[in-house]
Amino acid sequence: MAVSVLQLVELALHGATFLCGIVCASALTVAQGEFGGWCILYGTVSWNGTALVPKSFSHVSLCYFVSAVSVVVALYCFSSLLYGIYSCCTNESQWDRTWLSIALVAALIILFFLLISACILRVGMDAFCASIVQTKSLSSCQEAEHKPWVSYSPTRFYSNLYSAQASAWVTASLWCLLSARLLLRRRREAPFPPLRPNDPERSAETEPIFGGRPARP
Repeated sequence: MAVSVLQLVELALHGATFLCGIVCASALTVAQGEFGGWCILYGTVSWNGTALVPKSFSHVSLCYFVSAVSVVVALYCFSSLLYGIYSCCTNESQWDRTWLSIALVAALIILFFLLISACILRVGMDAFCASIVQTKSLSSCQEAEHKPWVSYSPTRFYSNLYSAQASAWVTASLWCLLSARLLLRRRREAPFPPLRPNDPERSAETEPIFGGRPARP
């Protein structure tokens, strides 16, 4: 059983992407749970003199979308990791050009949604933290973890949002590498163009069979 370095790298990328997807979905879900299941991305906060008061939340479907993208990517990478290990153990033949094309298109579509979810996390977290800082009661968003809140007791919402955002961008970066790997495999499997009758390669192949051209006197 011979395993190439590229196969090991591909397995490592799938494993790392799987872990990052799970971390992103888990961290966002925990941060969402600290506010009673509401989505705090793009939310607004006010200060009543003694505690922070959430004024508005985003629709929960926004956070569900980000979590769903991360979970789908994690499941896809976990399946690819298992298939890669199986292929290495059984020396199964690689995919043909058609399946590589389908996999590449799927990878590019997933990359598109990964970038969207990462941008949603980044901009939504910045908007929520900007609302906290604008209350003039705090100098940074992280300090809000140690301040009292009305109706909620969030103690690690900033840490969880930061972990989710960082994991989302790492996942997108790793997915770019996996997509590039698929593109290289597809180009490697490209069929050779047929030889024309006047090509030198074809003439060299047919000379031993039909004999070379007779030398002119």
